[in-house]
Amino acid sequence: MGGWPCRVLTAAVLLFPGCLAAQAQMRGPAGSGSGSPYGGGGYGGGGYRGGPMIGLPGMIGVIPRMIPPPRQRVEEVEDEEPLPRRPVRQPDYEDEPPPYRPRPRPRPQAPPPVHRAEPVPTPRPRQAAPAREPPPKVVQRPERSKPIAAPAAKPQPSKPALAKAPPPQRRQPPALAPVPAAGSPGPAEPGEVPGEVLFALKADAPAGSLPEILRRERLGLVSTDTFTLVPMTLHRARFKDRRSVTAVVAALARDPRVASAQANHVYGLVGQAVPALAGAQYVVGKLRLKEAHASVTGKDVTVAVIDSEPDGTHPALRDALSERHDALDGSKPMPHPHGTAIAGIVGARAQLASAAPEARLLAVRAFSGETRAGAQGTTLHVLRGLDWSERKGARVVNMSFAGPWDAALSEFLAAGTGRGIVYVAAGGNAGPASPPLFPAADPNVIAVTATDAEDRLFPAANRGSHLCVAAPGVDILVTAPNGGYGLLSGTSMAAAQVSGVVALMLQAKPGLKPAEVRAALTRSARDLGPPGPDREFGAGFADAEGAVRALTAPVAETQQTLPAPGMSATPVSAAAPAQP
Repeated sequence: MGGWPCRVLTAAVLLFPGCLAAQAQMRGPAGSGSGSPYGGGGYGGGGYRGGPMIGLPGMIGVIPRMIPPPRQRVEEVEDEEPLPRRPVRQPDYEDEPPPYRPRPRPRPQAPPPVHRAEPVPTPRPRQAAPAREPPPKVVQRPERSKPIAAPAAKPQPSKPALAKAPPPQRRQPPALAPVPAAGSPGPAEPGEVPGEVLFALKADAPAGSLPEILRRERLGLVSTDTFTLVPMTLHRARFKDRRSVTAVVAALARDPRVASAQANHVYGLVGQAVPALAGAQYVVGKLRLKEAHASVTGKDVTVAVIDSEPDGTHPALRDALSERHDALDGSKPMPHPHGTAIAGIVGARAQLASAAPEARLLAVRAFSGETRAGAQGTTLHVLRGLDWSERKGARVVNMSFAGPWDAALSEFLAAGTGRGIVYVAAGGNAGPASPPLFPAADPNVIAVTATDAEDRLFPAANRGSHLCVAAPGVDILVTAPNGGYGLLSGTSMAAAQVSGVVALMLQAKPGLKPAEVRAALTRSARDLGPPGPDREFGAGFADAEGAVRALTAPVAETQQTLPAPGMSATPVSAAAPAQP
């Protein structure tokens, strides 16, 4: 039951006890004769005068407070969205119609993309939230330390493409062409002087060709040399930019006015110093110098030594050096150990025994000892030395250096051989795996390798079929700067020994041609290693006394003295009777 009837009934129930109490108070006690305007005190003993009284007025004031106020109905505003709240069930009244409840307004939905007038970007699809897992621990993530090829755990559906996609590559800007920088040499191959070139013009080149070529190729002229051994004028030029030597040589070769163009190659002396001084000179007995000197000593034979600066004040060289020539450009000559040692091996005097103690020595300084890599010379320096030596009448030229093949050097050697000059060169100290080095590998040169006191090959010596003979080259007692002595090892020392032996042969027979000298050396050599010529010792160990006698003895008689294969190739004396 609800509504106003319920409220009236509730008020009547509450007013009924109050009316009874008010009546009793106004009536007073029964039979009481007290002076009261109302006839006694009633139940309370004295009407209004005694005790607390609620009465009808108090009840009337209390009752309205006990009745709760009616609930106010709040009408919903149609134009506003109701706040989300828990629904409250409204009481139903029998005598009132049900309140108006507006129908909930549907939420507006965006029309499908196909019905839109203009295209809009497709909203990014919302990825399904992965299943919630406990926070991972660092030690439980092996994927970071596994290689890419290792099997991994089941990938998340939204990450396989990201995991397999390669990292974006940074776009590199296009490489710029190198800008030539003046004052610094460009790239060069090993064995070449960086930033330099040698070239010669044709004889019929028009006047003014040289300045024009230098200007066009951006070259600076360093020097111009005119040679007589090979009639030619060679120009040495330096680059004004950082072009490679190969590029400049190719550019010059394409010019029809240029006869030849090449790099200015670098050559190094091949000698190794030994720290301590050893005993007696075993070279004298090995080469049989004492026996050879009984008849020849190299007197009046001119031997040119193209090397570093020798010490002309040394007691063993004071009377041996007849002339000097400086093929370098302006540097101050300083005595160098290598040049001093080679000159002493060829023709030292006084206490030091040498191969040709009375030969006339020409000292050509073509190697400088001030470089970081040691004493070095270039193609132009060597060519200057060869040309000067030919003009001074040298019959033997010792070249104890090694380097790459050079076209101009090969041309000069061929020209000198045609004029009767014998060239002797060191085989090289680059080891058994090295390719042939020059000038030793040139066909117009006698290449010499080195052995020790036990006829063992010098370990660092080059090998090859171009080797002619072997000679002592290990622990050789040599002259040193400032009047001293020392020990040196290498094929340079062996080449100087053979140059002295060739001087003895030319004194014995001055009209010898270079080919005849080579044949006599190889024919009289003492065989070492496998029978016959080989790549380590050549024809064998050089024999000074046997080579001199091979020149005077008939060829047939010399061939009869050659031993059977495997025996010594040293020929016996021609005067000795043939052995059966």
